[in-house]
Amino acid sequence: MVIEKLEMWVVEMKQRPPVAPYTHRGSGKPGDYQAGQWSTTSLLVKLTTDTGIVGWGETVGVDPKELPTMQETWSKELIGTDPFQLEEFYLGPLRKEPAFKSAAEMALWDIIGKACGQPVCRLLGGVVREKVPVAACMGIRSYEEAGKIAQQYVEMGFHTLKTKAGRDPEEDLEMVRGIRDRVGNALQLRIDANQGYSFDVALALCRRLEPYRLQYFEQPCPADALDEMAELRRATKVPIAVNESVGDPETVPPIIEKRAADVLMPDTPQSGGVWAVKKIAHIAEASRLTCVMHCGHDLGIKTAAMLHIAASSPTFRYGNDTTYYSMEDDVLKHPFQIVDGFIEVPLSPGLGIEVDEEKVHRYAIVS
Repeated sequence: MVIEKLEMWVVEMKQRPPVAPYTHRGSGKPGDYQAGQWSTTSLLVKLTTDTGIVGWGETVGVDPKELPTMQETWSKELIGTDPFQLEEFYLGPLRKEPAFKSAAEMALWDIIGKACGQPVCRLLGGVVREKVPVAACMGIRSYEEAGKIAQQYVEMGFHTLKTKAGRDPEEDLEMVRGIRDRVGNALQLRIDANQGYSFDVALALCRRLEPYRLQYFEQPCPADALDEMAELRRATKVPIAVNESVGDPETVPPIIEKRAADVLMPDTPQSGGVWAVKKIAHIAEASRLTCVMHCGHDLGIKTAAMLHIAASSPTFRYGNDTTYYSMEDDVLKHPFQIVDGFIEVPLSPGLGIEVDEEKVHRYAIVS
């Protein structure tokens, strides 16, 4: 069995409140809560084998103008290859393009699972949890808005909330206060500064945040500031998570050696695929660290991959980021349902999903 055909689309999907507008530190100035994004774009990949098996993959952060070049480059690397040769593919010429590569690699896993008649999670080590916990997400909001949205998430059944942060420490503190004042400890709470602060600013903010019992503070300092984040961990009671600091598996040992994080947040685009994230999970487990899957405003295909990774990896103990519930639609024929803050793992062969190609074409902006 070999790959015979490659097809790709960039699709755009609108998002709804309470996620939209998804305001982060790069959108607007402090006090502006309407400057965030109202839609998301994803690259979808469809691979077909000479035996007729189809695999799907998804990634984010792709410039639609690059699609023709990607089609040519990927076709040379993929057509005629054995989908079971994952390690060879992972270490191949596309290694320097982890986001692009991750979508194709995800599709290969889908094919392998279907060829074997097994869900991907069983191929990744077996099922350690049949339901995966997920965390709701929120952009930067005012004290009042943050409280109202947090209450809405509690009523929706979520147990964990992640908010964006990083524009201004006072703004972050007021947002956290608004959530705790409204819902108390009903939600595990985490904030993400997206590398927004220097060590001194982050430390001062962490000390003020200590009474609010954060689950963790995600990427308070720049990705390469591992010494500073290690010092931050020693100087505050607030746990520290890293996302931008986590690339491929080779980036993880320095984080562990410097004791720069309590939580690792890998994702398939930044790490290079499902196989890369599993390698990171093994390193984390050996070092007794917790992992949480990062989210790139994922549609159903990438959400399925997240579920299989988390289902097969003991170290993914916390709620994994998702904005899936905010999408106006999905490209799956049977979209996932979030019940009481969990998504059931699809246990049909491959990724366990069925893609609606009519929807793919409907939402495609480039193909």
